[in-house]
Amino acid sequence: MRHDPMQSILSDLLGRVDGLAGQRGHLSVPRFQDEVDHIRHIARAFHIDTVEGLAGTLESALSLHGLGPVVLSYLDFLRDAIAAEMPTAAILSPAAAAPATPLRA
Repeated sequence: MRHDPMQSILSDLLGRVDGLAGQRGHLSVPRFQDEVDHIRHIARAFHIDTVEGLAGTLESALSLHGLGPVVLSYLDFLRDAIAAEMPTAAILSPAAAAPATPLRA
């Protein structure tokens, strides 16, 4: 089986976005901006234009609004844009990874 370098890059980007979402309350605005800037640079280097554009927009939103609730929406948009570039089998959302709980009547 061949190793697909783009798959690795997309998986890395997805991990970075998920990591930011998980650490949102624990990172300062400058650190968060640095992480988003890194995502944008990776996306630019590999011509993932949608991700690059969304990361740039998120950087602007951070400058205007700080770490407000709008950040989570942009992180969701970034995750969706990265997932759109990936083969379907490679996408595993945190919700899909959790075991299903039975509904109670």
